[in-house]
Amino acid sequence: MAAYQTVVVGTDGSDSSYLAVDRAAAIAADNGATLVIACAYHPARPEDVSRARDELGDDVAYQVVGSTPAEESVRTGAERARRAGATKIDTVVVDGEPVPTLSKVVAERSADLLVVGNRGLNTLTGRILGSVPSEAARKSTVDVLIVHTT
Repeated sequence: MAAYQTVVVGTDGSDSSYLAVDRAAAIAADNGATLVIACAYHPARPEDVSRARDELGDDVAYQVVGSTPAEESVRTGAERARRAGATKIDTVVVDGEPVPTLSKVVAERSADLLVVGNRGLNTLTGRILGSVPSEAARKSTVDVLIVHTT
């Protein structure tokens, strides 16, 4: 089997998702692969922006609504990936739900490995409604590594 060329990892900014980033970065480093760190988000609704401005002020509100938190998540992920030895790192922030977003990034980047954390697999909600890791594994067209993060 050939080495992985492009590894996509999803992050939502949580500590557990950064553990998946760390593992993906190590794999990318070992294979000389490109690491793509992806984060899905939903645009801020006007009422959310207004509420954030009222509660936090204009100078802070932008940090917690819209794409800014997602951009911060991938930036932090890239810093961690560099420390883990990855050298070719791209980041992408996409408006959408996590699994369709990851699938889109995998297809657009011609990735051959998708890495996600296991958060949600063992929760009651995850068992009833499904979870990002289980849905990603079911729907992926490439290898999927589910990293034990919890």
